[in-house]
Amino acid sequence: MINKYLYIIRRQFDRFMANNVTSIQKIVIYYLGFTVFAFFLLKMPWFRNPGVHTSAFDDFFMAISTVSVTGLSTYNINEVFNHRGIVLLEILFQIGGLGIMMFLTFFFIFSKKKISLSQRQLIMTDMNQPKLSGIVKLIRISMSFLIKIQLIFGAIFAVHFYLNKSHVTISESIFFGLYQSISAATNSGFDVTGASIIPYKNDIFFLVCTMFLIMVGGIGFPVIMEIRERVLYKRKARQIPFRFSLFAKIAIFTFITLFIAGTIMIYLLERQHLFANMNEGQKWLNAMFYSVTTRNAGLQMHDLNEFQPATLLLFSVLMFIGCSPSSVGGGVRTTTVAILFLYMMSFIKSEENVNIFGRRISAEDVKKAVVVFNLSLTMCFLAIMLLSATESHSLLAIIVEVTSAFGTTGLSLGITDDLTLFGKIVIGILMFVGRVGMLYTLMMFLPKEKQDKAFLYPTEKIIIG
Repeated sequence: MINKYLYIIRRQFDRFMANNVTSIQKIVIYYLGFTVFAFFLLKMPWFRNPGVHTSAFDDFFMAISTVSVTGLSTYNINEVFNHRGIVLLEILFQIGGLGIMMFLTFFFIFSKKKISLSQRQLIMTDMNQPKLSGIVKLIRISMSFLIKIQLIFGAIFAVHFYLNKSHVTISESIFFGLYQSISAATNSGFDVTGASIIPYKNDIFFLVCTMFLIMVGGIGFPVIMEIRERVLYKRKARQIPFRFSLFAKIAIFTFITLFIAGTIMIYLLERQHLFANMNEGQKWLNAMFYSVTTRNAGLQMHDLNEFQPATLLLFSVLMFIGCSPSSVGGGVRTTTVAILFLYMMSFIKSEENVNIFGRRISAEDVKKAVVVFNLSLTMCFLAIMLLSATESHSLLAIIVEVTSAFGTTGLSLGITDDLTLFGKIVIGILMFVGRVGMLYTLMMFLPKEKQDKAFLYPTEKIIIG
């Protein structure tokens, strides 16, 4: 009898979801549900050190931070969680960073279950893809590649730790090697040692490998797919020439441009300050690392309080921008900033269309970029204003905290655990919105069906500027 009622309730719920809830709303609901599930897992004594007590809200904050792969925490992770808890965090990083639908789809592929059209639509929405065709292939290749590269670099880190650290067992080297690989590739940035990667700030091999993993996670799954297709194309004789999509070109170009520009600016700002006692090679390596890690990873080699205020503001800008769309990172995304810049240049040149790489960007995409950027900027500004009124911390520390949360980066000046309950709620909302995306957050409030107006209002010019 109970099973019968449960079946009826499930049928009614599925019918309600199908008729009244959009794909975007479903995705947001799934992430909320997964956050609650992560919260209950994190509260289980099996994953925690004995005798450690944390408040329910701090654990829920931690759940949001893990699902959004931000890295902000209100307590010391290594004091609260045991090794089983650290493994649990790694699993949550994977699901939160790669996406719930990617994991479900990979499970369906692995178990050889048929993927329905409605499931493909949800996958398309979660992966922020414009079409259904090739979506399962994208997930299968991206997931396999990312897991393989995490295992490979986990083994590399394990060997490196074992050979270069004294009093470290093989099991400990493997444990922390895998954690470092997963943390970098998913851009989670959680510190489970209490010192982040400060002990390795002079380890060139370790830093280069970490930067590579951060870039792989942040460049975007569709870009990884196209790079793979390009490599395979070179190996085989093809009649049709290979061409990168406009999205991949803009994502790669913007990613590289921000990396180079960030490196140069950090180097110039800190070469006579924090980097003063380093040789030129170390200065450039540190500048490159922070240009990468501030875009989403949140790993740090120094106490952020040692940086100049101008450098911290630059970090905030990079965190606000974030990574590419359909990646493990958050922020307004690189393509949004690129389209806004191209739109500004086309306006200055009095050009009607936004063109790049021999292609025209649609007016709808330009509108989306403008809306996403302005809403994100407004949201962060309001958060900074509210926290400035409720928290007893400097404005600069609050700016860093807000942009770090929205960009799902995890860097902080050490104020997270000192925030009031209201402040933690604001930061938690920013982390969730940063992971889901501002555009999806806006669209989740729209009804499933909207009627287009059958008429147009008269046009009238207004004075601007």
